[in-house]
Amino acid sequence: MKWLVKTILLSQFLAMPVTAQTSSESSDYDRALAAGYKAQFICSGLWNGGKSLADIEADELTGIYDRVEPIIPDLTTEIDQEKRQVRVSFNPDLEPRIAFWNPLTGCTAMPIGSAGLAFSKPPKLRTFQDERAWPYGDRNAAIDPAQLPKPVQQLHNAAFDTEKYGGKTSGFLIIQNGKILLEGYKNGHDMHTAQRTWSVAKSMAGTLIGHSVEQGFSDVHAPAKIMEWMSALDPRREITLDQLLRMSSGLTSDTAGNRTDPIYMGGATVTQRAVNWPLLYPPGSRFRYANNDTLLAVHAARSGAFDPFDFFQKIGMTRTYAETDWQNNYILSSQVWTTARDLGRMGMLYLNNGMWGGKRLLPENWRKYVSSPSGPQPDREFGYGASFWLMNKSDGIPKDTFAAFGNRGQFLVIIPSRDLVIVRRGYDTRDNRFDIAGFSRDIIEATNP
Repeated sequence: MKWLVKTILLSQFLAMPVTAQTSSESSDYDRALAAGYKAQFICSGLWNGGKSLADIEADELTGIYDRVEPIIPDLTTEIDQEKRQVRVSFNPDLEPRIAFWNPLTGCTAMPIGSAGLAFSKPPKLRTFQDERAWPYGDRNAAIDPAQLPKPVQQLHNAAFDTEKYGGKTSGFLIIQNGKILLEGYKNGHDMHTAQRTWSVAKSMAGTLIGHSVEQGFSDVHAPAKIMEWMSALDPRREITLDQLLRMSSGLTSDTAGNRTDPIYMGGATVTQRAVNWPLLYPPGSRFRYANNDTLLAVHAARSGAFDPFDFFQKIGMTRTYAETDWQNNYILSSQVWTTARDLGRMGMLYLNNGMWGGKRLLPENWRKYVSSPSGPQPDREFGYGASFWLMNKSDGIPKDTFAAFGNRGQFLVIIPSRDLVIVRRGYDTRDNRFDIAGFSRDIIEATNP
């Protein structure tokens, strides 16, 4: 009981804004964040991703946040393959930061100071359906590359050409007319290697909410059902799911909208952090890209049936893991691990306008909804719909193109008018980004009949 009280107090401390801490506390806190980041990525990389430890250390733990990258190499790590747990030490007075794996939701990071969980036996492994025909499995998925026009064949080497497009490509996939035209992976990766999606997860969250709408559990134009906002005196109770999906909630936070370090690295939970930020602008009046908006949209949608694992299984995304915090809240603003082929399957669902295997999984108008601008727009190269970016301002790109973008160069591009899906995975850095518009434009030109 004493340890439970201690853990709760530490978790409440973790929920405080970082700006309220002294410089000494901030330094200690950075070490705790670095340890949490290392534990989480090793855990997810090994058992969601199927990657080697060497690849994880080379790709996942470098080129990352300045706040934690210099600390990570000096932190001692213990990996328990049988129990599927990772422990990273950072403070002799506290338990190591712990991340543990389960077959449904992948890896979960425990809060600072937590001793973790004890399993009586190893967790069962997830089962796959690789022998089923494409797109449910991998059989008969791809066209023989020798049958492709030369301009399409040449895209393979071009995808990994850092001089041409930049970035650090780990894999790519091109699907047209329901078949894989071309795909390729860097050494150590293949079609079953999963990576973190980063903010591509936001578009996955929008897709799952669409499934909830189709099932009758959610209404995007009604106020979001956030229990913590239900007081008649709380103006946030008027924020709609639509405004959350469009990044126009009007909420603020103490860091840039795309940073939620306490949740991503500190073991804090969605309900400790995301629900507490105040309203700064009238809902629907300003665009502010924010992880919290997606976290809140998912938090609201979970009042009905909401099961990412079941949904992904329906469309053959058997290597996709939607991870949660330790209170079982989905971190669907970033923390999903998936393969290029699984992302391709989600793209195909949109090409089919929400139909899969003769069944409607998304509302008939959902593709139009997520790919249409409404309300305030970002002042940048790409517009924004409802959880998807819009490429309608890019030269040489069809106006109906919409896309999921994620940190470190994760891209899912969907072009209904060309029956085309483009997936690109990477380990890009802030100073070396991939040119997704240029890559997409070249693919469109090469595949144009």
